[in-house]
Amino acid sequence: MYDLVIRGGQLVTSDGVISAEIALKNAKIAAIGHNLTAKRTLEASGKLILPGGVDIHPHMQLPLPAATSSDTFFTGTRAAALGGTTSIVDFVHPEPQHNSLAAALADRRAEADPQLVIDYALHMAIGPNDITKLAELPAIVAAGCGTFKLYMAYGLRLSDDQLYQALSAIKSVHGMTVIHAENWEMIGVLQAEALARGNTEPRWHPRTRPAEFEAQAAATAITIAAFVDTPLHIFHVSTGQVVEQIRAARARGLAVTGETCPQYLLLNWDVFEVAGVQGALPVCSPPIRAQHEQDALWQAVAAGDLQLISTDHCPFMLVDKAVGYAKDFTQIAGGVPSVEMRLAAIYSRGVRSGLLSLAQWVDLCCTRPAKLVGLATKGALEIGRDADIVIFDPEKEVLLS
Repeated sequence: MYDLVIRGGQLVTSDGVISAEIALKNAKIAAIGHNLTAKRTLEASGKLILPGGVDIHPHMQLPLPAATSSDTFFTGTRAAALGGTTSIVDFVHPEPQHNSLAAALADRRAEADPQLVIDYALHMAIGPNDITKLAELPAIVAAGCGTFKLYMAYGLRLSDDQLYQALSAIKSVHGMTVIHAENWEMIGVLQAEALARGNTEPRWHPRTRPAEFEAQAAATAITIAAFVDTPLHIFHVSTGQVVEQIRAARARGLAVTGETCPQYLLLNWDVFEVAGVQGALPVCSPPIRAQHEQDALWQAVAAGDLQLISTDHCPFMLVDKAVGYAKDFTQIAGGVPSVEMRLAAIYSRGVRSGLLSLAQWVDLCCTRPAKLVGLATKGALEIGRDADIVIFDPEKEVLLS
C-alpha cells in the first residue's frame, strides 16, 4: 500500500497538464493513475500539483565586503520551501585560509548541513587564486560537486587566459560551467566617471553597468567555451543583447544556455528613482534595467531562448543597504531576495497573463534547472523520482512588500 495519495488536483509537468492521482511511498513517487489507495489521502481539488522547484542560483550567508547576506541556510531554505522550492544549488567560495578546494568544500558543507530544511548541492567557484588548484577538480567532482562558477567581475574575475585554463580543466572532468558575465574594466571606468561628476545616487548603478558590456562579456565567454568545446551556462541575464548572443550560439549548435531572474522580469530601473535608501534596496548585479529590456526577457523566456529562471537570491538588511547608500552607489551591498516568491511571481506575471503555459512554467522553474546541473531525481513528476511535491493554489493572493 502507498503511503500517501494526492487526488483531485491537476498534475503539471514540463510536457503538459493531466488529471490524475499521484501516490508516494518511501519518499518516492510510486504511481500516477486513478483510484489509487494509500494509508493517507490528501485532497487537492482546484490546486495544481507540480514537482518541487529547483533554484540553482541562491546565495545563503554569503560574505561580501559590504556585509554578509542576511539569509542563513536555515532561514533561506525555509523561505524556499514556503515558496515551493525544494532543492537549491548554492556556492563554495574558497577563502585565503583554504589551502585546497576540498577544504573549502568541506567548510561550506559544515556550514550548510545542520541548517538545511530542503535538499541542496553546491557549485565550486574558481577565482584567480584557484587557477593553481585546477588539478584538484577530479577529486571535487568525485566528492559530488560537478558544477563550477566563474566570474568576469569583482575580485574573483578571471582574465581571458585564466578562463581558458578553467574551462579546459572543467571539460576534462566532464563538469558544467556557470558564469557571471560583465566587463569589469569598463564598469570601473564608468563608475569612476560618474563619481567624479558627483553622481552618487542608486540611479547611476544601472547606468554604469550598461547592457552593452554585459553582452560583450557574454560573447567573450561563449567564444572561449566554444573553442574549448565545453558547455556554458550564463547566469542572471538582464538584457536582450545577451539573449541574442545565446540564441546565435545555440543556432551554431553550441551547448550554451542562459537564465534570467524574477527581479529582471518584474521590475524596471524606475525602482532606483525612489528617494532615500529605498532606492538602494534593488541594487544587484547585473542591474535591473529599462522596461524594454524586461519586455525582451519575457519574449526570450516564452520563446525558449532563455532556458530557466533562477533567483540570484542574495538579501541584505535595510541597515546594510543604508551603510553603502550613505557613501555612494558603488558601496551599496548588491543583492535582492526572491527565493520565496519565484514560483508564485512567475505564475502570476507569466502564466496568468498568457505569456507562458503551465508546462513552460514548470519547465523553467523545476525541470530544466534540475537537468542542467544533473539532479537526476528532481524536477519532474515521474515514477521513481523523489517525492518533492508542491501543491499550488492558483487563486491565492499574496501581497509582496
